[in-house]
Amino acid sequence: IQNIRNMIMGSIFMASTSILLCCGLGAMISSTYSVKKPLIDSIYGAHGEFVLALKYATLFTIFLFSFLFHSLSVRFLTQLSILICTPQDAIMTLVTPKYLTELLRKATFLNIVGNRILHTGLALLLWICGPVMAFLCSVAMLLVLHKLDFVARKEKIKVGITEESGTQPEI
Repeated sequence: IQNIRNMIMGSIFMASTSILLCCGLGAMISSTYSVKKPLIDSIYGAHGEFVLALKYATLFTIFLFSFLFHSLSVRFLTQLSILICTPQDAIMTLVTPKYLTELLRKATFLNIVGNRILHTGLALLLWICGPVMAFLCSVAMLLVLHKLDFVARKEKIKVGITEESGTQPEI
């Protein structure tokens, strides 16, 4: 139950962050100030009206989808936490362990997708400054996410007791 509560809190935090970034982008889009203008066009790329509108609309859409996925994750996790605590009748029950596992799988998947979309949007947020910053942030994010997704394997891992010495080998 504690892990489910932690996932709910994390999803709520990420959904709040996503919608807060949407509000900030909406305020920037509707402002008449020069906050939308870049400093140096020659280094950071073109910043015409159409390109700038495309950047803001893309970022706004990405953060809205992140909010959607995190909100759905919270919905499934809340339903799961309620159904886990309901008493189970051995004869006739609609809530089976298979159903609860499916709810947890859906919630976890939506949480992961929402996190990936949010992190992609944060990297693209630097796209407003130009393609150089967005590229560098994307490369850094790829390295970090690759490190988190794939566990490095050690070549000589043996678990158990060896027959000759009767002791456990070192890992």
